Amino acid sequence: MTSEMTPLQFDYYNIDFCQPPGGEVELSENLGEVLAGERTETSAYMLHANVTRLCKVACRKKWTKKSVKEFRDFAGANFRANMRLDNLPGAELVVFRDQNGEEFVSYRLGYPIAEQSGTNASRLYINNHLRITIRYHDVNTQGTRLERIEEPGALIVGFELKAMSVKHKWSGMWNDTCARDNTCQLLTCDPQTGVVPGTDPLRLQNKKDMQVVFTYDVIWVHSDVKWASRWDVYLQMQWQDDEIHWFSIVNSSVILIFLSGMVGMIMLRILRKDLYKYNQLETSEEAREEAREETGWKLISGDVFRPPKNAALLAVFVGSGVQVLGMTVCTIGFAVLGFLSPSNRGSLLITMLLLFVLMGFPAGYVSAVFCKMFKGAGTDRLRNTLLTATLFPGIIFGMFFVLNLMLWGDASTGAVPFSTLIALLLFWFGLSLPLVFFGSFLGFRRDPIEPPVRTNPIPRQVPEQVWYMQTLPSVMMAGVLPFGVVFVELFFILSSIWQHRFYYLFGFMGLVLLILVVTCAEITIVMCYFQLCSEDYHWWWRAYFTAGTSAVYFFLYAGYYVFTRMGVMHTAWVSGCIFFGYIAALSYAFFVLTGFTGFISCFFFVRCIYASIKRAYFTAGTSAVYFFLYAGYYVVTRMGVMQTAWVSGCIFFGYIAALSYTFFVLTGFTGFISCFFFVRCIYASIKVD
Repeated sequence: MTSEMTPLQFDYYNIDFCQPPGGEVELSENLGEVLAGERTETSAYMLHANVTRLCKVACRKKWTKKSVKEFRDFAGANFRANMRLDNLPGAELVVFRDQNGEEFVSYRLGYPIAEQSGTNASRLYINNHLRITIRYHDVNTQGTRLERIEEPGALIVGFELKAMSVKHKWSGMWNDTCARDNTCQLLTCDPQTGVVPGTDPLRLQNKKDMQVVFTYDVIWVHSDVKWASRWDVYLQMQWQDDEIHWFSIVNSSVILIFLSGMVGMIMLRILRKDLYKYNQLETSEEAREEAREETGWKLISGDVFRPPKNAALLAVFVGSGVQVLGMTVCTIGFAVLGFLSPSNRGSLLITMLLLFVLMGFPAGYVSAVFCKMFKGAGTDRLRNTLLTATLFPGIIFGMFFVLNLMLWGDASTGAVPFSTLIALLLFWFGLSLPLVFFGSFLGFRRDPIEPPVRTNPIPRQVPEQVWYMQTLPSVMMAGVLPFGVVFVELFFILSSIWQHRFYYLFGFMGLVLLILVVTCAEITIVMCYFQLCSEDYHWWWRAYFTAGTSAVYFFLYAGYYVFTRMGVMHTAWVSGCIFFGYIAALSYAFFVLTGFTGFISCFFFVRCIYASIKRAYFTAGTSAVYFFLYAGYYVVTRMGVMQTAWVSGCIFFGYIAALSYTFFVLTGFTGFISCFFFVRCIYASIKVD
């Protein structure tokens, strides 16, 4: 049983409903179904192929005061009972009215176990009569292997439920065996015509024992719907209006175009102009210095690739970002291609779990590459590998375990059994951890990434920044745009998760993901460029947080959704903890995904612009070049080497090259040691507050 007011799911037989002969039997579930909290059990409703029956008695139950109170608790929380037939979920046909007053027909999964009075919410009526409509399609056996089958039967293409409240009356003494023999004499329900019109509903009594007779109808209706199209009615529910999704895409595209224009302006106008001025060969040293002083990002070229604080932790987060982004992209890709149909229950969660485990290999590799790049910054190979394999999944698993304890305490079917937790740990330490170690091993074996410019031995002092260019204001402002790309689609995703609806518009989700990735990359590049122009070279962590702070707005919006759409204020505190616990886990994953996307884009952007600078380091050692050229000129003009044998020429220029190299070392050392003491002298005179 599920409810839109709470994430807690409960077993159908937590209420004293009719049980099948011999008791209910729990069917086996795959890992994805168990993680989703789905449990399937047999019911007391007996169906026969293509046999219509009305007013069939399931059982009569004698409810005690305790049973009545339990039912009232579930009914007051708007719980719905879910049924499944031939892997088709039972759905209730309902009529909605839009804002313009127009009516449209849609489906809601399951059926309500009780109905409230129109004016009095405390007055409840028990839905003890269930009308089951089964739509079937005849099998055309002509030209198939089924020709040899005399009675091929029918294919079930629809499963509809309609619950109602009936205060049943019967003649004579009640005999419990009549339900099995279908001989019960009900005065309120005719086996030929159904429920007698005008029958009173069965009201739930307060603090009193009750007798409840459960009945049901089974109606078989022929349908022209093909078996391959029987899921279309579930996937085309009105709440997933295509126009709203297209509005989301247009809204996201406008933001993307705006950011693309800003990035294009920076790349094609500002940077191109800066690089041209900086690289042009000026005859005057004053002109070259003036060109250097026009923009501030070139002034910090000697510090921009200085490893940040907590460099090892940053490498771990980068590796985790690869893992989460890779899992997301591959999962949506498989879903778009049609491999993750909702008819394959649990397939989505299983695919996400397997892909996350397999993405441990690139996560370990990328984390090791960045860890090796931050050489001398307190990085440790074993620690880096262990953190990459355990930090992100460890936090998620820890949150999941705490929430699972709460579900256990409330006896919810959403609680994952202990055996499943052991299976998850085996996935983690048996598959994911070795893959991370293997990827890390290959990453540490490759050559480290070398920065395009030399890092100065002494850090440059960062000038005081205006308030809006400081870390917290800048990242909070930048995080709004990535969130603005996804917030419309986020509404539908949250609705499918919390309101137990099917989400199958993965094409829209893939488009939104693509726009999100590009938006994160562009906003991070723009903010990073402004930061570098302010001569602030501490860009590493800020690049990660620039796009990652969109997760803060993700969490706030999800909380707003829960309060306004789910009525969480009126539910138990456990439901609130479950809501915000899962929202926090989703927000953390969203932070890692967007943060990595922004960081890796900014990393290549910074490497690109600083690799474009042509630098000529005029040291005393370059005088050896002129030494070699002059000696060669002397040999050619004064010694007549052109008229001698080639061996003589090789001897001449060989000795000249040796002398030039010695001269280079001599003059280079003299200039270097002088410059070293000069730099120490001028920076030692700076008083740092």
